[in-house]
Amino acid sequence: MKKLLLIALLGLSGAAAADRYVVDTKGAHAFVQFKISHLGFSWLYGRFDSFSGEFNFDENDPSAARIQMTVDTNSVNSNHTARDKHLRSDDFLNVAAHPTATFVSKSFSPASDGHGTMTGDLTLNGVTQEIELDVKFIGAGKDPWGGERRGYEATTELSLSDFKLKKSVDGAYEQLWLTVSVEGIKQ
Repeated sequence: MKKLLLIALLGLSGAAAADRYVVDTKGAHAFVQFKISHLGFSWLYGRFDSFSGEFNFDENDPSAARIQMTVDTNSVNSNHTARDKHLRSDDFLNVAAHPTATFVSKSFSPASDGHGTMTGDLTLNGVTQEIELDVKFIGAGKDPWGGERRGYEATTELSLSDFKLKKSVDGAYEQLWLTVSVEGIKQ
């Protein structure tokens, strides 16, 4: 019985080694941004103003890192009211039917240079696809308010058709580049 208790306690202590961080959206230290070609002539940039998330990280086992995020698709902001209304329509994000997009990680493959590959499921417009994010560690440490923070930037390229988002004339903007920059506060 003592041996089983010891094994259980050791198992719990290993699981507890991962630190939990909440993405700092209140302090505006996190961003979900995108760029896409506008008719093949220029870049259109935008962001989502409302999202939340959290991640776990264990210094002793970086490959166990996990993240989950939820984005309010109605908060899309391309700095143009009429275009944002169109982006919210069923031509694109279909926010009436799908008010959120989510990402839930499944695995992380760290590299020695502070980069890594995060694999997970992105659900957008009611469609779930496995994607890979190129992750770059930015920094970690104590903040001026007595807390601890850790930050990353992740990028990926998405095909709109994979998520059943309608394309422009002649597919002038089929590819979207997504950048997620997060600063987490240790809990």
